[in-house]
Amino acid sequence: MTLPDYQGGSILNLMASIEAACGGHPRYEALHALPPSEIAAARNLILLVIDGLGHAHLTGACPGGALHRHLRAKITSVFPSTTATAVTTFLTALAPQQHGLTGWFTYFRELGSIAAVLPFQPRHGGRSYHEAGIAVGTLFGPAPIFDRIAIRSHAISPQWIVHSDFNTAFCGRAQRRGYRIQEEMFGAIAEIALASPERKYIYAYFPGLDSLAHQYGIGSRRAAGLLAKLDQGFAQLMAALEGSGSTIIATADHGMVDGDADSIIELGDHPSLAESLILPLCGEPRVAYCYVHPDKAVQFENAASKELSGRARLFKSRELVEAGWFGPGQPHPRLLERVGHYTLVMEGNYSIKDWLIGERRYNQVGVHGGVSAAEMEVPLIVAEA
Repeated sequence: MTLPDYQGGSILNLMASIEAACGGHPRYEALHALPPSEIAAARNLILLVIDGLGHAHLTGACPGGALHRHLRAKITSVFPSTTATAVTTFLTALAPQQHGLTGWFTYFRELGSIAAVLPFQPRHGGRSYHEAGIAVGTLFGPAPIFDRIAIRSHAISPQWIVHSDFNTAFCGRAQRRGYRIQEEMFGAIAEIALASPERKYIYAYFPGLDSLAHQYGIGSRRAAGLLAKLDQGFAQLMAALEGSGSTIIATADHGMVDGDADSIIELGDHPSLAESLILPLCGEPRVAYCYVHPDKAVQFENAASKELSGRARLFKSRELVEAGWFGPGQPHPRLLERVGHYTLVMEGNYSIKDWLIGERRYNQVGVHGGVSAAEMEVPLIVAEA
């Protein structure tokens, strides 16, 4: 297992360095590989998050490129190593232990509902929470990093999510800007950076690699082709910003592993497990939070041990919180509610899935969320321009 290095070696610590360099007051230790003093004088401090770009994938699929040439260190994601949790860390500079968003599907007891966090919709479908009159800010709470730093900030995201409930809540005072294609993203970064001499923090998010890897696999030719195109765009951005006093930091929310039909475990094929649960599985297919009926805890433990041996490790969720898997410090007041009674941490390339009545079924080749090195280790890329 590869666990997050919250003591100076994770994306959480990267955000602590950025927050300090921008005049904020971080709660956590700075990133050892990028101290705040190194980036505090940058006129434009740019953070590019490439969703799904693991350290191993970068070094194996794109050696010698611009991204690889500026690779400084290998750092870790947070737990679980998934977008809903890690991007919230990028946007709040808080550990999952404090921000409390624990995966794509999170149980909100205060709603009596399991939410797909990023689209802010009930898992069962229907109207979004916003349409039902529920404000995202009342659930998410933590102030965005953009509201805690002393310089002007910008957030660049795909057009289809730039004004989503999630983005609106977590981008705070940042000026939001959407883009349609990769070239527009790099163009927007350059345009904002060169528009004025004032100090700026620019956050940009690119989900294309993750989306492609879910469909075709991170080891696919399509993923390699997109990474090559990204690498070219990164080199062109550096050239466009030459002499501007900019520091460009590129990293990822998580890496990925590829699965296949044999690595998908259907909960419905394991009735002793399924009938022990009082809620559908939450979290991620690679890290599943299990809400177990109190009278069936022994049945659940025995079934998991017998039927998932070699494919998943079973933990009591409280023990993971106490052991610091979600981060250091005092936990979010609702964290234990959002991680269930038990957590299945999948081994190898296995995933576990369940389905609601009427839920659209799908398969993903590339998956993430777990504690393999491929998922947990991401690159720290630093370039000066």
